[in-house]
Amino acid sequence: MVDFQLLGLVFILVHEMDAIRCKEWRIFPGLSFLNDKLGFITFIFLHIPVFYWVLLEFELNNESFRKGFDYFLIVHLFLHLLFLMHKKNEFKDWISWSIIFGAGLFGLLDLLTN
Repeated sequence: MVDFQLLGLVFILVHEMDAIRCKEWRIFPGLSFLNDKLGFITFIFLHIPVFYWVLLEFELNNESFRKGFDYFLIVHLFLHLLFLMHKKNEFKDWISWSIIFGAGLFGLLDLLTN
């Protein structure tokens, strides 16, 4: 059986790799005022505790986390649509959008099948 949530996790982790390429901190509320060097450093180091927490919850197989994570993946897609016209948004190619859309899709599929 396909684990849609695990696929969502994979897509969001790959998206975060792509987010570095696209300098997401430039459009991220709270980080957008930083210069590129400090924005990059902050963006990278903020992801360490976030990734640790997410992976820990996956390992614990926390059911309430599962639903919340699925909703996050869907909301994340809509946030990228909301910021699509931001002047510093570099998520413009089919690769970035396949990853962003894939994460949201697998979040939705997980909600619908569990």
